Amino acid sequence: MELAILFGGASFEHEISIVSAITVKSKLNKYTLSFIFCDADHEFYKIDASNMRAKYFSNLEYKKSSKLSLIKGGFEEKKMFASKTLKVNVLNLIHGADGEDGSISALFDFYNIPFIGPRKEASVFSFDKEYTKYIARSLDVRTLDYEVVHANQAYNIKTPLPYIIKPARLGSSIGVSVVKDESEVDYALDVAFEYDTRVIIEPFIDGVKEYNLAGYGARESIRYSIIEEPAKNEFLDFDKKYLDFSRSATVSEADIDEKLKLKMQSTFSKLYGELFRGALIRCDFFVINDEVYLNEINPIPGSMASYLFEDFEVAVGEILEYLPKNESIKVDYNYINSINQAKGK
Repeated sequence: MELAILFGGASFEHEISIVSAITVKSKLNKYTLSFIFCDADHEFYKIDASNMRAKYFSNLEYKKSSKLSLIKGGFEEKKMFASKTLKVNVLNLIHGADGEDGSISALFDFYNIPFIGPRKEASVFSFDKEYTKYIARSLDVRTLDYEVVHANQAYNIKTPLPYIIKPARLGSSIGVSVVKDESEVDYALDVAFEYDTRVIIEPFIDGVKEYNLAGYGARESIRYSIIEEPAKNEFLDFDKKYLDFSRSATVSEADIDEKLKLKMQSTFSKLYGELFRGALIRCDFFVINDEVYLNEINPIPGSMASYLFEDFEVAVGEILEYLPKNESIKVDYNYINSINQAKGK
């Protein structure tokens, strides 16, 4: 089966996307893979599999690769005397802006390109942490209380110390700080505002239990991964989350009882619903007093959370089999013609 992996993007998570693509490449040996790199200037390049190495991109060697243009149904590689088309299913592995904010999904819908990943509506709600709170609460899913602070505006934080400050529209724990003393507030806000004009403030609960669960829709049901209890220090910072994304071995399942497992799966199901059809997502949960709280939705988890699935190749195959289909609209100009006929024109 053919599949193109799209990665890169103009995002603070650009390098994470490269690491994810290299990792996923090693997990899909049964597929005929193509690799499409989107650089920070939104140029698309066709990357040879032998060049899927981190230094190939950091050294800007990718610029020697063939450029691609979007066409209906796929991509086009223009050559001196001819052109070559690439019309295959695409796996969207662009993290952060471009990949998770709805830009790529809207672009692919516009060009009628089939892809694995969140559709534009799902992207809007999951990319922005404030909007994620809205949709979670509308589905009766618990979240931590929060408040929002905007850049260049006076603030009066009401959340009791300690609390956590994070950019509203960024993942990978970039720009996140734990604030334990009033003297740390201004610096933590400055760090977060380096990445976004709006930040979320939530209570920081020391030692809270955190669990990760991934899944995808297939055959009118949801296929769940194992539940992982990630190792962490104070919180899951950038290094903890992403420097191990090159791991290829399946992680160990969390030691939890069946009741809690079912609670998390039920909560995941509410969130996934019809909104995330066509995507493999990961939900990060807190468990407080035996109740499940949503922390974040990862619409394109690092390395597609392949380490949480016993057989990632089967998972990708099932998603491809049940991708949402775009309904084509026939334009026949009957309305305009009827008006012209009525006017005798």
